[in-house]
Amino acid sequence: MVQVAPGGVGSGDHQFNHHSVRGSADLQKDVDDLVDILSKLNPSAKEFFPSSYSLPNENTTTAAATSVSVTAGQRSNGALSADAPVFVSNYDANNQRDSSSDGSSNGYHRRRRNNQNQGRRRINDKVRRYQREDRIRRTVYVAEIDQHITEEDLVAMFAACGPVVDCRACGDPNSVLRFAFVEFSNEQDARKALNLSGVFLGYYPLKVLPSKTAILPVNPQYLPQTEDEKEMCVRTIYCTNIDKKISQEQVKSFFESTCGKVLRLRLLGDHLHSTHIAFVEFVQAESAVQALGCSGAILGNFPIRVSPSKTPVRKEKSQ
Repeated sequence: MVQVAPGGVGSGDHQFNHHSVRGSADLQKDVDDLVDILSKLNPSAKEFFPSSYSLPNENTTTAAATSVSVTAGQRSNGALSADAPVFVSNYDANNQRDSSSDGSSNGYHRRRRNNQNQGRRRINDKVRRYQREDRIRRTVYVAEIDQHITEEDLVAMFAACGPVVDCRACGDPNSVLRFAFVEFSNEQDARKALNLSGVFLGYYPLKVLPSKTAILPVNPQYLPQTEDEKEMCVRTIYCTNIDKKISQEQVKSFFESTCGKVLRLRLLGDHLHSTHIAFVEFVQAESAVQALGCSGAILGNFPIRVSPSKTPVRKEKSQ
């Protein structure tokens, strides 16, 4: 007769059955507790939805108004639909953005627009810097010019080197001589112009050097538009480095006492600059030519600089 040891097969089966019955009782108790909890819930309660979803107007009666008020992923009764997009945090450390699963993010798009604007500004700055450097390479500085030499005389001389785009003659307040900037259409012609250094124009030999600055372009709307305005430019001078303490009437009196009757005068300045500028139109062209010799004269506390004007003094429009 076979005896069953205390740790034998029969004893193990008995222990297994005992634990199975106990586990079933615990499971049944958990189920009963869950049913009791669920029975206490309000079956008519609405689903929760985030505050970013706008509620439709419950007083709206028309179907059209209801369709407008219902937002994406939201049913007309104010509850979320089953196909509503689930919010998932999608933080991108490289782009530094946090957006929902549907890709919408106002902050991200705002930063993106700002980055695009900054990129455009950088490109525009580079383009302007390149254009300015190109103008400098195409410009020569001409010094020791006879005060009787006009811009037309300079253009006629330097045109032998190539097409002249612009020419700007200026008065030197420390000398009876003047200087000028001559801009060519290309850099090669500007290099040719350097060979004219030492050539006499008038009573003095010119000194031609590479320019370190470009000619500031004149706004086209200020340039003469008619033959009458071109004639006005012949009678007009451009005066700079005017002491801020000097009034418009004092500027007029200065030029009328030395050159001739002034027809129109425009004194300009702002708080950013330490001096004023003026456009002075004379009645006679001879007076404007004589005014060029006033460059270097002291007006107030500063020596003024006088050069021919490229823009006429237009009458101010009545308000």
